[in-house]
Amino acid sequence: MTRRDAIVVTCVALAARLGVVAWAHAAIPPKADGEYYHLLATRIASGQGYTWLWPDGVVTPAAHYPVGYPALIAAAYAIFGAKPVVAMIVNALVGTAGAWAAYDLLSRATSRRLALAGGLVVALHPALVPYTAALMTEGVTAALLVIAAAFADRAGVASAAHATRRAWLGWLSACGVMMGIATLVRPQSLVLAPVLGFLAARASLRSRISSAIVMTAIAVAVCAPWTARNCVRMDRCALVSVNGGWNLAIGTQTKGGGWQEIAVPDACKEVFAEAAKDDCFGRAARATIAADPVAWLARAPAKLRVTLDYFGAAPWYLHVANPDRFPYRAKVALGAIETIASRVLLLAALVAVRKLEGPRRLLREAVTGFGLIACFLEGGALAYVACALAIVLLGGRALMRTPRIVPITAAVLFATALLHVVFFGAGRYGLVVLPFVTALAFVRPPRPSSRP
Repeated sequence: MTRRDAIVVTCVALAARLGVVAWAHAAIPPKADGEYYHLLATRIASGQGYTWLWPDGVVTPAAHYPVGYPALIAAAYAIFGAKPVVAMIVNALVGTAGAWAAYDLLSRATSRRLALAGGLVVALHPALVPYTAALMTEGVTAALLVIAAAFADRAGVASAAHATRRAWLGWLSACGVMMGIATLVRPQSLVLAPVLGFLAARASLRSRISSAIVMTAIAVAVCAPWTARNCVRMDRCALVSVNGGWNLAIGTQTKGGGWQEIAVPDACKEVFAEAAKDDCFGRAARATIAADPVAWLARAPAKLRVTLDYFGAAPWYLHVANPDRFPYRAKVALGAIETIASRVLLLAALVAVRKLEGPRRLLREAVTGFGLIACFLEGGALAYVACALAIVLLGGRALMRTPRIVPITAAVLFATALLHVVFFGAGRYGLVVLPFVTALAFVRPPRPSSRP
């Protein structure tokens, strides 16, 4: 990595995001889940804790929404005031750090020219930059995961170079802390902690497994104080939040694969405590799945499509927040721009994967070829799955010789697809894959050699 190129990527990313903030701060109020995040952050910043004020004046502890994002912006609210523009600036700073991390990953995976180009594309991605105005978690989660991936890659480099154990543990710990923060923002992120730990160690299987365990333990330790709080205040020990039952229940009811207002099961209609209600929803959802698993599995394709076919998070949010300032035609235009950009980058990522040296070449070429065709179809989800599958088909030995961004991208794609097949999908949930797929598009490694 050259310092000058890193500065260029950082400055471009920050300028683009602050430009969105300058346009949106007086025009785009918090909407959808963003309203709740803003209110919860305001309560935290004012010393009232993570609590909810009900219309009748009753205050109760809260944990339905993950605490990470409200706590992050509450820290800024406490200093600069509880204004949505402050949260937007936090989003801009975190997103900028994510763009730097994407460049950092690429600087060890490709040529200097392509690393700079890839970093700039992440910095200016039309699906990520406009989402800076949204007081939502998905853009922040994507950036945190890319930062964690860059730290894992640096740990792997330290290990390969036989640097001091202290240097390796430093980067590994930094990655674990970042994964803990990402888990507090979005609990599903935790499934990637062992993957990053596995890739951050020396070549032996024992070392990789130990590293995966250490990484996961650090991430869980970051969450532990909040978990303890939930055990005491919520009458239920939840790692981060108490909404898994709700989401699983929605996943058993959804007609189109996405979110829909939940039909409260009869057994839960008289359950009102937040954690108890979530637990009740979870039991009812599991019973529904057990009674008819085929019907539940039949919803999987729709959930996958609604997550990866079209993202549209920023166009949707901006239009809902202020249809006068961001009318429907602007929503359609931005949606078209981001879809074209995402598909072109996915095409390039598939080409990059196709060029990787390794076994099962004919099969991998068939899978990537299918993915290239799928990029031109409405069902873009199939192309993302094909990209991940083609990477996995390299096999463990060849895969471990590729730049770490390659297996990490496959892990992010599979984790995103599987998690939202289990629960329910939405285009905004798919945003986390974009910086990884974008970076992958610029990977041009030399022929495999001796990367441990």
